[in-house]
Amino acid sequence: MNDIGCKSCGEWLHGYLDNELEVNAAAEVAEHLRHCAECARQCADARRLIAQVKAHAPYHLAPAALSQRVRASVAAPVAQQGGLLQGLLGRGSARWLAPVFSALALVLSLVLYLAAPSSERPWLDEAVSSHVRSLMVDHLNDVASSDRHTVKPWFTGKLDFAPPVFDFREQGYPLLGGRLDYLQQQSAAALTYGHARHLINLFILPTTEADASAQTLSLRGYNLVAWRHAHLRFILVSDLEQGELETLGQLIRHSL
Repeated sequence: MNDIGCKSCGEWLHGYLDNELEVNAAAEVAEHLRHCAECARQCADARRLIAQVKAHAPYHLAPAALSQRVRASVAAPVAQQGGLLQGLLGRGSARWLAPVFSALALVLSLVLYLAAPSSERPWLDEAVSSHVRSLMVDHLNDVASSDRHTVKPWFTGKLDFAPPVFDFREQGYPLLGGRLDYLQQQSAAALTYGHARHLINLFILPTTEADASAQTLSLRGYNLVAWRHAHLRFILVSDLEQGELETLGQLIRHSL
């Protein structure tokens, strides 16, 4: 690996912190930061700034009813457009163009979702970042074991709560191990699962917030399933197909 200079590191730093670099470029930045104290200091300063913004920026959860109304309001014009196209251009042309309007409707819904960020967004952002870091620096597990009776006791004394640990090998989601992690400057348990060559991180940490039903979304190219139960926050992160990640979430919730 070629060591990059301080100038290139400075130019790439924010992309590195936002996980927007290609794997090779990100690895070069990480290698440079390990050997350059000044760039490492700048990186630490930038991380603190990002953490402060996430901690203090106002976030507001968009009600589920609003999301449904937006989707319904978008779907109706799309259907009308399809009928209009069918009349003007004939059935064949309308059939080709209908998916285009469906894609535009999806993009509009996504834009509206992002324009109304929720109070969960900082946790989800950091969960994705921790998931990526665990894969990049080869630190997926502190304790590598598929035995829940080995993984669960390992957390004793390391956290001020007892994370629930389950193995779903028979359902196709084997437990791979666990590690200590941090989200929003709060200690968290990170359990790792596998499924069809995909790696999954499950972050668990205490919360004083009320229970919340599962929320499924995509963020920065990764799928997430997040919920709160019995004063614990759960966040699943993976590049696994959304439906398969939801299945693991259902298995966990039914086991709690």
